[in-house]
Amino acid sequence: MNDWQRKSPVDWKAFVNKMVKVAAVEKHEYEGWLLTVDPVSASIVLATFLENEKVSISVVLGHAVQEVKILREGDDEMKQRLSCIFAPEESKVYSPEEHEKKKNDLKTWLETNHIPVTEEGELGRTLCVAGVLTIDPPYSPKECSSSNEIILSRVQGLIQAYLEKQQ
Repeated sequence: MNDWQRKSPVDWKAFVNKMVKVAAVEKHEYEGWLLTVDPVSASIVLATFLENEKVSISVVLGHAVQEVKILREGDDEMKQRLSCIFAPEESKVYSPEEHEKKKNDLKTWLETNHIPVTEEGELGRTLCVAGVLTIDPPYSPKECSSSNEIILSRVQGLIQAYLEKQQ
């Protein structure tokens, strides 16, 4: 077991979101932004930003790591870029105003289609359809919840059609 593998997750956390140079066995060297360290194998996941907003991901296996040097600290903007690399498109962060607009637009559209809708929960963020189905932010078919599979399927289909019409 090498020194890198002996470190604890708390030690590894000090390297996350920083530009590092990794010296590995057989004189291989890797540079990139350290995204994460696997706590079981001590493997390092590095991200390198290419042209056209593309990202290259490299994994250096924990047993091959000999030394890790921090080259540069990541600023808040870089931390944000790194945190979005593996996030799905749907996980875009919306402002409270955007949530409110999406909620109101969907509610209006459902009411236009003669579907009874009320607002529930604290701050009225959850839409409730006919008292048997809820829709949470960001108001997509995935956020629908109901024990009635038939209603769930139909409302999800309606919301999907609504979203496709919006594009």
